[in-house]
Amino acid sequence: MHSFQTVSDIRIEPGGAARLDHYVQGLCANERIAVVTDKGVRGLGLIDAGVASLKDAGYDVMIFDEVVADPPEEIVLKGADSVKEFDAGLVIGFGGGSPMDTAKVIAHLAGCDQPLETLYGVGLAKGPTLPLLLIPTTSGTGSEVTNVAIITTGKTAKKGVVADSLYADRVLLDANLTLGLPKSITAATGIDAMVHAIEAYTSIIQKNPLSDALALSALRKLRGAIVRACDDGNDVDARNDMLIGAMLAGQAFSNAPCAAVHALAYPLGGFFHVPHGLSNALVLTDVMKYNQPKADHWYGEIASDLGVGQTGTDLIDEMLRIKEATKVPQTLTEVNIPGDAIPMMADDAMTKTRLLMNNAREMTLDATIKIYETIL
Repeated sequence: MHSFQTVSDIRIEPGGAARLDHYVQGLCANERIAVVTDKGVRGLGLIDAGVASLKDAGYDVMIFDEVVADPPEEIVLKGADSVKEFDAGLVIGFGGGSPMDTAKVIAHLAGCDQPLETLYGVGLAKGPTLPLLLIPTTSGTGSEVTNVAIITTGKTAKKGVVADSLYADRVLLDANLTLGLPKSITAATGIDAMVHAIEAYTSIIQKNPLSDALALSALRKLRGAIVRACDDGNDVDARNDMLIGAMLAGQAFSNAPCAAVHALAYPLGGFFHVPHGLSNALVLTDVMKYNQPKADHWYGEIASDLGVGQTGTDLIDEMLRIKEATKVPQTLTEVNIPGDAIPMMADDAMTKTRLLMNNAREMTLDATIKIYETIL
């Protein structure tokens, strides 16, 4: 038996965020809206036109802009308290993966009395949530269409909340929000989206025909657009393809979950604050080489679909070419991770059983250490 779920209402309009009043219709009962974002997105003015349109339409708007990368529990709880106090009828998550993940959990916490620590795991977040609209400003995480939120607990550990109550009520994809994104962010988040699609296609437990179709569609869009978007940050067609590709990949991995690439990437972010997309890019091809004995037929199907060959090696070579063409860092040293951190990171990666269980080949501690050593 297969099952598949996703966001039921997805709108695509370059420039749409400036007409945000049109996109909240039917979602907010009391005309009080909380926008969850970070200081970077707010500082760039990306939310200004949308907030102005909401105010002109008669909505009261509160902006919570204290989200940081790898959001810690205290920020999430502070945001939830602020949203409750404001008596918001709608939460808008506006930004990259961290603001959207934070907005999902805030909407849940503000809609019911379930304590945050009881949400971690699969299917444990229950109860009513506030209506949620998600608007991505990067083309990578796919968080706008997933039922997953990643929160930092303690100093470095990350935990996931995975529950259908986290699905947004509506998504708006506005490619204009991603115009001019720096090349480094475009490259890392774009490869992140490609990782989502590759891992979904090789996810051994819940892989299904719908997730497969979405993963392949995502990779066609992303491969065709990533170098163009990096070379010309204002190519709106490439940006639109990147945004749609990231969303398709998000729909795929929300149903056929990610695996060892993510498990090995998380310690890079948790301990050294390497951005999530870049962490995935760093470990991707060496995890694929490790998986190849068990996943070569799937990698070959992807390579064939993309027209880059017939084997797993062809796909790995193509991903290496994309990493080279987009100039993402390719070693731990380049992101200031020392070799003596490898045992600590490997131990941490092995705790990510939620992800490792989906990997095509069983991941061992020795293999994890070797992969980190190879990319040092």
